[in-house]
Amino acid sequence: MSELLSTIQQVLGEASLMTFWEAIAVMLALAYLILAMRTNIWCWSAAFISTAIYTVLFWNVSLLMESVLNIYYMGMAVYGYWLWLHVPSSQQLNQHNSAQHNIESHQLNITSWSWSTHAVVIGVTSSVSLLVGYVMANHTSAAFPYIDAATTCFAVVTTYLVAKKVLENWLYWVVIDFVSIYLYFQKGLMLTSGLFVLYVAMAVGGYIMWRKKYYHHIIQQDNVAQDVVGV
Repeated sequence: MSELLSTIQQVLGEASLMTFWEAIAVMLALAYLILAMRTNIWCWSAAFISTAIYTVLFWNVSLLMESVLNIYYMGMAVYGYWLWLHVPSSQQLNQHNSAQHNIESHQLNITSWSWSTHAVVIGVTSSVSLLVGYVMANHTSAAFPYIDAATTCFAVVTTYLVAKKVLENWLYWVVIDFVSIYLYFQKGLMLTSGLFVLYVAMAVGGYIMWRKKYYHHIIQQDNVAQDVVGV
């Protein structure tokens, strides 16, 4: 009886500790998303710490690919910070000619990829996901191997799109987040499941905000071009 009580106390203690760290990771993940929606470069600092915590949490519940994914996220947080901070030479030239010369103009601009390019990205990523899922299903103890592989592979690609400030990254996140809700709920990560419900709404909001900034920048470029021609 005493051993049973001791086991129960140990389980409750571990669950409480996991919930504590999960809560911190959730708050930092929310901070990342809010800052990313505002194209604030400090979103990458919040992302780095949050993903470091999630790396351990997912490993402990046997979501192996999700754990590996978060190691990748940590690296991308560093890369994203560096990329947003360093403006390409072609963009620097446009900004030099712009009458509106401020701090934000020294950061990477939002871009948009063609739908044909996205079709290729989706096709290739889906194929890789099936291959990874097959390997995981037959050679690892991973839970939900095909779903885990799909969310991981698409998240890898989409995180790169965020770093490159590709507008359509938010549409990818809407789909990834919907699938992730089911995955995390099944593994008992209730706070994270709730976070991803919010993520879906915020991804839609992020797309709207980035789209507005993207077209605003295009209008600015057109105005600058007209001014140059006028001169």
